[in-house]
Amino acid sequence: MIFYVNAKAARQGDGSKERPFKHINDAARVARAGDEVLVYPGVYREYVDPVNAGTEDARIIYRSVEPLGATISGAEVAEGWKPYEKTTYMIEVDNGVFNGYNPYALAVEGDWYFTPKNEETGELIDMHRGAVYLNDRQMYEALSLEDCVEGKPFEKSWEPQYANLKWFSVVGEKTTTIYANFQGKDPNQEKVEINVRRNCFMPSKKGVGFITLSGFVVEKAATNWAPPAAFQDGMIGAHWSKGWIIEDCDISNSKCCGISFGNYHQTEKGNDNYFTRKHVKSPTQMERDAVCIAQYDGWTKETVGSHIVRRCNIHDCGQAGIVGRMGCVFSLIEDNHIHHINNMQQLTGAEMGGIKFHAAIDVVFRRNHIHHCTMGIWTDWQAQGTRFTQNLMHDNQEPEFIKRDANSMCQDIFVEVSHGPTLIDNNILLSKANVRWATQGIACVHNLFAGAFTVVGGGTDMYANGREEPRYTPYHIPHRTEVAGFMSFLHGDNRVYNNLFIQKYPYDPDPQPTESMGFSATLNDRGGNFVWDEYPTYEEWIEKFKIGKRVDMYDMFEMMNAHFEHLPVWIDGNAYFNGALAWNREEHKLVDEENKVTLELVEEDGNYTLNTNAYEFLGDFGTGIVNSDTLGEAFEPEQRFENPDGTDIVFNEDYHGEHRGLRTIPGPFANAKGSYKVL
Repeated sequence: MIFYVNAKAARQGDGSKERPFKHINDAARVARAGDEVLVYPGVYREYVDPVNAGTEDARIIYRSVEPLGATISGAEVAEGWKPYEKTTYMIEVDNGVFNGYNPYALAVEGDWYFTPKNEETGELIDMHRGAVYLNDRQMYEALSLEDCVEGKPFEKSWEPQYANLKWFSVVGEKTTTIYANFQGKDPNQEKVEINVRRNCFMPSKKGVGFITLSGFVVEKAATNWAPPAAFQDGMIGAHWSKGWIIEDCDISNSKCCGISFGNYHQTEKGNDNYFTRKHVKSPTQMERDAVCIAQYDGWTKETVGSHIVRRCNIHDCGQAGIVGRMGCVFSLIEDNHIHHINNMQQLTGAEMGGIKFHAAIDVVFRRNHIHHCTMGIWTDWQAQGTRFTQNLMHDNQEPEFIKRDANSMCQDIFVEVSHGPTLIDNNILLSKANVRWATQGIACVHNLFAGAFTVVGGGTDMYANGREEPRYTPYHIPHRTEVAGFMSFLHGDNRVYNNLFIQKYPYDPDPQPTESMGFSATLNDRGGNFVWDEYPTYEEWIEKFKIGKRVDMYDMFEMMNAHFEHLPVWIDGNAYFNGALAWNREEHKLVDEENKVTLELVEEDGNYTLNTNAYEFLGDFGTGIVNSDTLGEAFEPEQRFENPDGTDIVFNEDYHGEHRGLRTIPGPFANAKGSYKVL
């Protein structure tokens, strides 16, 4: 059955074409498996709460009749501003509009959120879920009315041209007064909105699966921080269900997260925001608890995950573009443009980035363009069977005017405390830091790296009481959610084949270890595989275990050191330019110490071209074709580097999908040229 929705209809109807509903949520109450909801252009200022699930063979489809013609907004137009002082105006809002959820009274909060502090008193400062938008640009929350009137730019912002646009609110029993410094603009002549709803399109109950959301603009929701061991809020959210498709949408201006494939409320098990509420367990332990509780609650491949996000423009969200914990498993994230995430820097913590997934089991990130984010993609814990392929990532780093320090968390890809197998292939990674390796079990094949590998050999263990406190994280039965075991990190177990390293940025020739947010790490900024110089080859490592010989308990004690040493690495077929350094035991490599290689990404009208002269200096250097047999299996889960369906991968297609022949060249392109259309 087809239901029709038209905000411009003369009056509320019955959902027929002749008498359409005026609200999408009216259709969402009655649509059942196999139904389609067609939404005509207009702005729908409502919360859509789908009641019924579709099925794998009969989805419920919500479609904007005109692509990006229908907008679902969590905001209301704010009219009737009165001058207050200087360039600051005020408006009084009746609290009834918030329907019991007043985001100007509710603080952003949750585990792994770094609440700002008063530098003089040390007291925590609440940032609120509300927001004021001037011409679709989110303004900055002031810490006081005086701060609002002064309009001094928020100094940590990555977008200083907007950082002096500030607002402040005072919540009363019946009304909320909002003050806003528009810096000379007249709010009664501009488009000004305030967010009033928590979500835009998200079931209030679990298990509403097989929904398609196609072609909508979704914007301006008053979402809360999305921690991994708690309910994860999103402007759009699948709420612990299976089989959603979100496609061809423009998603922006969520206070925190745009899309959530995240965790559900574990309050009945006493594990919702455990650290924030109870304090007594370490954050790592509550994360382990969350995984086990989900197992008890029926977290399986058959019940949750397998979502698709494709061809969406996701931007200007305060925390993350897409967030997920466990509910994101077996998903496909492809052909999206994700940019300018967490640039305001008013909300900070350990759950930020263009994409932040915990337990990205068999998740594929493919052909995405991700830039100007705090970090591109962060896969935390259980990146088992995860694949990053054919992505373009750049400028995922602090602007030049922001001083980088030991707590910097900016990079294209961050894989944290996972046991693999994690595959990074055929990507163009152009930020200062390309891969953060606080993990093991990664394979990098046929990438272009313009920056560095960071935190190699560190970042996995907490540092407390003057000693390392190991973090144990789970690994799973291959291609399933069932936990197979927990283990700490030996580091290594990595493969780096057929990559092109071009040192684009200045580097410190002698980086020093540092402590970063409770973790010991080395923030290297020099490109290449030299970071593995102290790691053994497979032959050096395996001979310590007397394979094929009879052993007893005495041998076990003799092998004790070997059981806790670094795992081996496999590195071959890479090319290095501009000072990038090879692994000290790499046999088949090209190291060019003479020529200056250029590398430039040029944008024109939304089209991107990569220009480089690197291929002029490759000469006849070639490499072989890599496949799943070459890569073998990750050590801890004993799982091969393979497709989610268990079939082999042959790396005979490049960034564009072009075929590689019997021999090929390092990097993401099958053919040597000087200029490549990359988007």
